[in-house]
This record gives sequence, structure tokens and C-alpha cells, in this order.
Amino acid sequence: MKTISKIFEYGYLVVAVIFLVEAVLNWNTDRSKSYLQLIFAVLAVFMYFFRKKFRARIENRNKQ
Repeated sequence: MKTISKIFEYGYLVVAVIFLVEAVLNWNTDRSKSYLQLIFAVLAVFMYFFRKKFRARIENRNKQ
């Protein structure tokens, strides 16, 4: 279960990088779409840190 959670954590970072690259590539053609992709990239990074902290909290609770 821990490994699946870690995989999903890093999956959020992969998604963030994909959205960031797409935003940069589409910056000159469709600016509003790029803004939306940047928001999703920031949200994915936030979810990475949130899930990481939540998983650590659950692991600490299970150890005690």
C-alpha cells in the first residue's frame, strides 16, 4: 500500500511537468489555455505535497 501511494505522489509531479510543458508550448498561440494549464500544474504540485504529508502522518500513526 505504501508503494502505491508513493507512485501516485510522483504521478502528480509527472502531471505537473506535462501541464507546465504544454503551457509553455501553447503560450503564444492560446494564452487562456496556457493559464489554465499553469493553474493545473500548480494544483498538481500542491497535491503532491499534500499527499506526501498525509502519507507520512498515516505511517507515523501506524507505527505507534
